[in-house]
Amino acid sequence: MTAEELKSLITAGLSCERCELEGDGRHWFATIVSSAFEGKRLIQRHQQVYATLGARIKTDEVHALSMKTYTPAEWAAQA
Repeated sequence: MTAEELKSLITAGLSCERCELEGDGRHWFATIVSSAFEGKRLIQRHQQVYATLGARIKTDEVHALSMKTYTPAEWAAQA
């Protein structure tokens, strides 16, 4: 899987203001900014992202995905 394919999967299932991916085809690191994360705990945010991947995460098509998830306000505070 390429970074663009993975990004397409995530952004198709989750409205993202920003979605950046780095990785080697099996191990990925994502930075995701979405208003859908408002009021959600970290585990809930990660569950939302994993839900966009569906079976791909279970079948090892995406072996590992580390992520940092932010609301737009949290992202703005990072700058």
